[in-house]
Amino acid sequence: MGRDNLLNIHSVIPLSRVNGPGKRLVVFFQGCARRCPGCFNPATHPFKPVHLYSPQGLYKEFLLPDIEGITVSGGEPFSQTGGLLHLLRLCKESLGLTTVVYTGFLYEELKKGYLSGSTLKYIDVLIDGRFEEDKKEPTLLARGSTNQRFFFFNSLYQQNDFIMPAKVEIIIGKDGIIKETGFSKTNFNLN
Repeated sequence: MGRDNLLNIHSVIPLSRVNGPGKRLVVFFQGCARRCPGCFNPATHPFKPVHLYSPQGLYKEFLLPDIEGITVSGGEPFSQTGGLLHLLRLCKESLGLTTVVYTGFLYEELKKGYLSGSTLKYIDVLIDGRFEEDKKEPTLLARGSTNQRFFFFNSLYQQNDFIMPAKVEIIIGKDGIIKETGFSKTNFNLN
């Protein structure tokens, strides 16, 4: 696989319970032109190479047993449409994982250009819309702000499956780096 076909990934969480239903592999794409004020993941905005993976390399390195599905976030996953399609196809067809994709685009925008029918058939749930800080989600629903919408493309999940008993996880990596993931009501700061 050539360098042009590699995914530019900001980070990966091998096991999360707050980024969608069940145990999930979470992949944060690098690069986002939207740059929403108050974004939970501002380090994912620059379009610079961070970690380059093939879809196969990604799952070989990070996929744990008993994972129900993959959640793709960012950054903006649809800024890498070809790689996103390959990753989702691999997850659905070869690994039997469920797929959840968060995007800053509206579903209507995606249908006009970024979201081909071939990509759509590999997405179980799409959560669309820019993060709007003044509309921060006040409930345990797994979305950043109330303007963001859920699109369920099959009967695997429904909105109640996205109510998270805990909205945030604190993860201490092998390297000692502390990460916060999920949908925080406040900004986490260790200082």
